[in-house]
Amino acid sequence: MTMALKNIIIIIALQVLTTTLLAFNPDSLISTANNAYNKGLYDSVLNTYNQVISRGIESGELYYNMGNAFYKNNDIASAILYYEKAKKLIPNDEEVQYNLNIANSMIVDKIDKVPELFYNRWWNFVYNILGTDAWTIFALISFTFLIVTIGLFIISKKRRNRKLSFYIGLIFLITSIVSFTLTSQKYYFNIDQNEAIVFTSSITVKSSPTQNAVDLFVIHEGTKVKIIDKIDDWVEIKIQNGSIGWLPEKSIKKI
Repeated sequence: MTMALKNIIIIIALQVLTTTLLAFNPDSLISTANNAYNKGLYDSVLNTYNQVISRGIESGELYYNMGNAFYKNNDIASAILYYEKAKKLIPNDEEVQYNLNIANSMIVDKIDKVPELFYNRWWNFVYNILGTDAWTIFALISFTFLIVTIGLFIISKKRRNRKLSFYIGLIFLITSIVSFTLTSQKYYFNIDQNEAIVFTSSITVKSSPTQNAVDLFVIHEGTKVKIIDKIDDWVEIKIQNGSIGWLPEKSIKKI
């Protein structure tokens, strides 16, 4: 084999290696998907984003972009699914909520939500202020200050200083408990798939997990449900107005 032929083989091998590395580079894939989106090639966008997800990468922005691509493809149920996925990761993003509202306005079912009790509204407001990572950092900072105030309480000789450190420590104890609770709740909410979107154009909710059970009510594609139980291939669901019944698991996709 001549030296020139060896050089050609090495150059080709390097080109193949470079192409392969770029193909497996998430940033390169996302850039490719964004370019395809700008050209209106939405099927290509979704295919490329799915390659990114298959590599174990997820983000609110990624799911939001997928929701937009599904919306452009007039697949409203899938758009709602991915907007909801994005909302779990970036709950305070106004664009996600705005687009989700638009998509929800295009589905058949318009289900009134059961009013929340005032303390649930307060808790959800605090819950949505920060994301999981931010609440984790806040919890660790609060716990650190709690340890410091405990130390000050122990080493202080003056009654006034001990009293002050006690009350400050009590505040940090409460904030630590609340922030750790919120962190835990957000973490399990993100990994627990107890919500889903209906992916059947029209389906009858049953009173029990059998096809011969009593018909309760009908829901349509794109409706969000909460999963509260599962038996075999059936799931017990709850919709926003509080109604409960059973659906075949294959009729929904989990958020």
